[in-house]
Amino acid sequence: MQIGELAKATGTTARALRHYEQAGLISSERAANGYRIYDEQSVLRVRNIRYLLAAGLTLDDVRVFLPCLDGDVAAASPSDTGLRVALERLAVLNERIAAQTETRDRLEAALRQKAGGLIRPVA
Repeated sequence: MQIGELAKATGTTARALRHYEQAGLISSERAANGYRIYDEQSVLRVRNIRYLLAAGLTLDDVRVFLPCLDGDVAAASPSDTGLRVALERLAVLNERIAAQTETRDRLEAALRQKAGGLIRPVA
């Protein structure tokens, strides 16, 4: 299948697919006209990549899961390495959330001080 067909089948864009390929997560053959040609297994692989990205992992993190991207990633038991990478990513996300919450609270306090009753507390 060509890149547009794979993009449509996986709900992503051709640009994202080229990015995944550049990152070494998917591969293609080249037709005589230079078009990328993907096999049917690429659909599952891309869906798994998107699943892992949506879970908060980065493309670098996803590389750890290369051996299982052609199976059911969501149902598979994580490897020790995969679990370590996911826990590290969770720690990074928690740090970012804490920093953003602190920034929001400082801004809210400053606005409350200046605007009085016009500012409602954040739920």
